[in-house]
Amino acid sequence: MSQTPLLSDLYRVFGRIGLLSFGGPAAQISLMHQELVERRPWLEEREFLGALSFCMLLPGPEAMQLATFCGWKLRGALGGLIAGSLFVLPGAALIFCLAAGYAAYGNLPLVAAAFVGVKAAVVAIILQALLGLSRKVLTNKLNTAVALASFLALFSALLPFPAVILIAAAIGFLIPSKDSTHVAASPTPSSGKPITTSLKAILVWGSLWAAPALFLWMQGGFLKDVALFFSKLAVVSFGGAYALLAYMVQTVVQDFGWLSTDQMMDALGLAETTPGPLILVTQFVATLSGALQGGPWLAFTAGLTALWCTFIPCFLWIFAGAPHVARILSEPRLSHALSLISAAVLGVILNLSLWFTLNLLFGETVQTGFGPLPVLTSFDLQAALLCVLAGVALLTLRLPLLTTLFISAASATALGWI
Repeated sequence: MSQTPLLSDLYRVFGRIGLLSFGGPAAQISLMHQELVERRPWLEEREFLGALSFCMLLPGPEAMQLATFCGWKLRGALGGLIAGSLFVLPGAALIFCLAAGYAAYGNLPLVAAAFVGVKAAVVAIILQALLGLSRKVLTNKLNTAVALASFLALFSALLPFPAVILIAAAIGFLIPSKDSTHVAASPTPSSGKPITTSLKAILVWGSLWAAPALFLWMQGGFLKDVALFFSKLAVVSFGGAYALLAYMVQTVVQDFGWLSTDQMMDALGLAETTPGPLILVTQFVATLSGALQGGPWLAFTAGLTALWCTFIPCFLWIFAGAPHVARILSEPRLSHALSLISAAVLGVILNLSLWFTLNLLFGETVQTGFGPLPVLTSFDLQAALLCVLAGVALLTLRLPLLTTLFISAASATALGWI
């Protein structure tokens, strides 16, 4: 039977989870299961699985939202706020430090050489995510067709990322699923009527989200673009940072011109080294963009704006939807929509993986009607060898993510001396 913990215990346990949550969503969810279900009688297995199923239906980082939901279930809205904040804040503090260091020293030759190794490791990391997701998602012909169509639409620039996700969700909702199974959640108690609780959450958290964005929109300029762009990402961010990165590159590099493609690749690599959700890459991108646009103060303000517009919506989704979990998860159409969103995300990640690899292995690419193709004479043998090394370390030897990043960066630095 589940128990209600003291607030001091909640701070201690979720603080520990926030500091140790390296390795992406799978490792983070496993850590939470260990801390909340196995080590302590706080949640039952079915409660945890029901919470996870609900969080997978939502845009945004599922691991952070799972922490928020678990905190909410244990101690109400205050518990959810504590759990979600502690999951994000350690990594966010480190991201500010990494972005400042990168802005100051990223152009030094040996540092630049090390980041070639980081990029090679990121290629291996994305490939690992792609393989893991494909085993879970490609369970029937429709899912496979949606994944392939998603990849082709994005690689050829036929459709933007949000449209791909929305179309996949619509197909899943409209077409009946042949699989009638779903994960049921235990009923979740809440204070007051569920509809009233949800409306209060929408009013409070919607206002907290909208007020700064509206203020910056009225001010105009760089921070307005940061607030509006990352607020938009919060609504369409199914599939996490891997799925979003290609869309971010298109907007940040091509539309706004804030960063270069190489800087975006470095941003994801550095975000992999921090605890917390990988979607903190949005904070790094905004902070570095601000540093290049106007110095340290604009960097901090832009990073804080991106952080706010990325994670305040997560609290909104959880606190508004939590009272309705059991009913939501019992709806087959929603479950099928989630399944096809996951299939579309697989195509998105495949597009990202190919984009990353092409930009790392080839100094030049040309845009065609089908998509970007490499200029073969610009092939980088050293980068290819580092990709092989990172792939062997992560996929064959199954070394930890941080160990793989260190080995790859150290090897690239050593080659930079030669």
